[in-house]
Amino acid sequence: MTAAGRPGLELAATAAAIAGDIQDRLERLVRVSSPSGDRPGAEAALELCAGWLPDAFTIERVDCSTAACAPDLIARMQGTGERRVLLLGHVDTVVSHDDHVAPRLDGDRLFGPGAADMKGGVVLSLGVAGALARHPESFTELSLLLVTDEEWRTQPFVHVPRFAGYDACLCFEAGESSDEGEEGIVVIRKGAGTLRVSASGRASHAGSAPQHGANALLALCEAALAVSDCDDPAGPAQLTVTPTVIRSGDALNVVPAAGELLVDLRARDVAAFERVRGAVPRKVGDVRLDARMERVWPAMDAKAATARLLAAAAERLQRPLVPRARGGASDASHFAPAIPLTVDGLGPCGRGAHTPDEFVWLDSLHRRAEIALAVALAALDGD
Repeated sequence: MTAAGRPGLELAATAAAIAGDIQDRLERLVRVSSPSGDRPGAEAALELCAGWLPDAFTIERVDCSTAACAPDLIARMQGTGERRVLLLGHVDTVVSHDDHVAPRLDGDRLFGPGAADMKGGVVLSLGVAGALARHPESFTELSLLLVTDEEWRTQPFVHVPRFAGYDACLCFEAGESSDEGEEGIVVIRKGAGTLRVSASGRASHAGSAPQHGANALLALCEAALAVSDCDDPAGPAQLTVTPTVIRSGDALNVVPAAGELLVDLRARDVAAFERVRGAVPRKVGDVRLDARMERVWPAMDAKAATARLLAAAAERLQRPLVPRARGGASDASHFAPAIPLTVDGLGPCGRGAHTPDEFVWLDSLHRRAEIALAVALAALDGD
């Protein structure tokens, strides 16, 4: 018997084989521009991913949570074991076609849009799926879900019911490690929300009669300051309030009559978002303000539920795995209430997500492949 608990699957060698394919596949996937909501980009990305799956998987395209987006991909394989495991990822990025650049190598880093968030994790999940597929005795059902709208979704997430009752959900968002070399697994995530504030004022000539106008832009600025006062990252909900977008005005010499403000909200308890919405004044002068939550993603706290799983995976690895918390949103948070054994952050380590300088560390590919495989095996063994 091997360290994995079954013949034929030796952890280090299998992880090395997975890692051997990742860099080439990641460069090819990053080369595809697939901004969230773009159907051709998503189709091109998913075509690559489907081609890297073993023939034993049955591939299905299902409706995305966001109607305008390309269908999501579900790959399933039946086995002879006892447990069902879901591997989870997304192929969309925040980078537009105009800003997309080709992947490039710089020393021990691979740069490119989505390299860390989360195409690196996607190719790693495909490698893990391929490795497990050679051992159908390990599972009764192995599924992979790749969605096309994670970065910009405002609609309810539709996929939880079809996977409810699975034994584990493993999400491959970017991994992390400390300066001391401790490998982290994300088991706590804040809830995420988007607050949209719409302003209705009155236009007027900015030069000859500005006093007759009701300036929507100024009202939105007051709203931005009001919600910012709710920011309380050190409080019990660890609430962060970050105004991110303001739009108002159509001409340089007209008092703006309308506009909108977008605010990013994160908290350990999404009930805190209502306090922020309530801080928006109904009127500023003659400008009416309407504040509504455009999306609310649940928080996730799987630390207690996954403690034994991480301990078992660490024993296989012969090195510690540290439970970590992260502020960024993830589809793992949607699955955690239905699949208590949900972990995240299994992808390669990197930096700069959502920026032009996004990259993954090449030396993290092998060790994160080992970690992801160890966690998957521990989940399948019921640890």
